[in-house]
Amino acid sequence: MAEPSLRKRIWGWFFFDWASQPYNTLLITFIFAPYVKDLMGDGAKAQTAWGFGIGAAGLAIALMAPILGAISDTAGNRMRFIWLFSGMYVVGSFGLWWAAPDNFNLYLTLLLFAVGMIGMEFATIFTNSMLPDLGPREEIGRISGNGWAFGYLGGLVALVLMLTLFAEGADTGTTLIGISPLFGLDPDAREGTRFVGPLVAIWYAVFMIPFFLWVRDPKPAKPPKGAVKEALSGLWGTIRNLPNTPSCFAYLASSMFYRDALNGMYTFGGIYAAGVLGWSVVDVGVFGIIAIISGAIFAWLGGMADMRFGPKPVIKVSIYTLLFVAISVVFVSRDAVYGIAVPPGSNAPDITFFILGALIGAAGGTLQSASRGMMVRQADPQRMAEAFGLYALAGKATSFLAPFLIGIATAISGSQQIGVSPLIFLFLIGIVLLGFVKTEGDSRE
Repeated sequence: MAEPSLRKRIWGWFFFDWASQPYNTLLITFIFAPYVKDLMGDGAKAQTAWGFGIGAAGLAIALMAPILGAISDTAGNRMRFIWLFSGMYVVGSFGLWWAAPDNFNLYLTLLLFAVGMIGMEFATIFTNSMLPDLGPREEIGRISGNGWAFGYLGGLVALVLMLTLFAEGADTGTTLIGISPLFGLDPDAREGTRFVGPLVAIWYAVFMIPFFLWVRDPKPAKPPKGAVKEALSGLWGTIRNLPNTPSCFAYLASSMFYRDALNGMYTFGGIYAAGVLGWSVVDVGVFGIIAIISGAIFAWLGGMADMRFGPKPVIKVSIYTLLFVAISVVFVSRDAVYGIAVPPGSNAPDITFFILGALIGAAGGTLQSASRGMMVRQADPQRMAEAFGLYALAGKATSFLAPFLIGIATAISGSQQIGVSPLIFLFLIGIVLLGFVKTEGDSRE
């Protein structure tokens, strides 16, 4: 059997992003999270449970991600790990079908959700580590960016399919285009919305086929014996050396906080809108479509701004925009917008939140695009793979922080609006630490 061409290998790698993105889009943010709020009936309680559940999964990811990443870099054999974690993704997401209104078990639901989420994140570690094998260093940014854009498109297509063909409004029993859910799914039992779990699982299983057919994992240069010890030793040495590169150290710390805050926005945007504004699953889905389209467009525009002005100004503008959104959402409710009372039935809160959603998508897209470019400037060109390993570690080290803080703040206050306020402080920490970052890194400025 002939080896796949480099073009096929790259496209196979793209398909992981296409296959895995619906977990973020449909389950974490825009479909399943608001559905959990519907089942629990109380937005604050749902946000608290969601915060602690995702926070616990994030803690497990943070503890294991750097170890698995180091083992991947040292020992190879990445495909078997990807198969393993893909199985967790499929089992966890498919199991959400059983989150039925008349038999809802919150703890089992959160457990299944965590299994799928951990599977997705760990599979991502190993697929990301394959990026340097797909082209020379000067092509890596383009390949990575194209994969990211392809993943955005996959999430958008899956969300549109879910909204138009399956997810029913709790009041209407019909989908966004006014039809009953396909395959005879029972709207009264919320089977259309619950189908999001099996749909995400099937989507992943089908669209991972090109990945497994076309992507090849080069044999490890060294035998795996002793690889774990070597990997952990190398990882510890790299971390200990970070204070000797203060700009890179400051950037990793800055990105750790602002990326965690951004992920918090993505995670809680849907459940917040459902609880505070009373939006249906369909309403939140439309909100998601707007945010995704805005994110894709501005990721591209942000790339052009990066080329002209450099990544640091783009990152600053993006963080300040997201900080404005984080403050704004605290002051948007069904009764008032920025402290100004609105009459019952007013569309002002909904329009405001749609605008804020577009800003989240726009600033989030440019922030993630520019952040990768900044990491290239901070890194030693001779150790680029290790640098992006640290970047991944920084992204996961506090991935539990925003969900836990939101869970705690919501539990104490009993208010979803006050509950999301920790995001403000995470963005502020990120922007302060960014001030210590040199645009061209430690040795070139």
